[in-house]
Amino acid sequence: MRILTPLGREQADLTGRRLAEMIRGIDDEFGPCNVKVVRVSDMARAKETAEIISAHLPYFVERTEPDPDLNEGRPCHHIPGVRASESTIAKTDEGHSRIERAFKRYFHRADRPQSQEDDGGESDAATANEELKPRPKHEFEIIVCHGNVIRYMTCRALQIPPEAWLRLCTFNCSLTYLTIRPTGSVSCRMLGDIGHLGLANSTFSGHHGFNW
Repeated sequence: MRILTPLGREQADLTGRRLAEMIRGIDDEFGPCNVKVVRVSDMARAKETAEIISAHLPYFVERTEPDPDLNEGRPCHHIPGVRASESTIAKTDEGHSRIERAFKRYFHRADRPQSQEDDGGESDAATANEELKPRPKHEFEIIVCHGNVIRYMTCRALQIPPEAWLRLCTFNCSLTYLTIRPTGSVSCRMLGDIGHLGLANSTFSGHHGFNW
């Protein structure tokens, strides 16, 4: 079982602070955000990360039970690639069906267009436990999972061939922000953003910084 290192816990704390800042916004036109739920994989380090992040979020944000379908794995064969062993092929096929199931569960458009009316209202939130008045026409979900899963789901959501997932790079505790409109159109507003971490806390797959 892999658990977070001290650096990993620092990264998670910085990510929670950044999400809390994004949720609060700065005024009625730029936040607050209506975050409904935090979802998480069933792997130890993801659950630890979600716990640290959630400590910074408003008290009313729901926490769901961990979902094993969001666990890390090989989500899809990648092209171009090298010759794979039979065991790798079998492992990838198993991972694909599981992660694809999670994608279909969590990525969908609204059943009907929501009201275009924005009730607005001032936010008096100064801490995570104070009441927020979110913009009612948008809903947000936070999914705490893993790099391969995020890369695959981003490709699927954007209708990019999923076999391209390995060409993307999402650093540890980075933020990826996808919007799905009632029309079905999808936009990627952030992919693997780590501006909140700073260079000293930027890592990817055991590598530190960018010079690798």
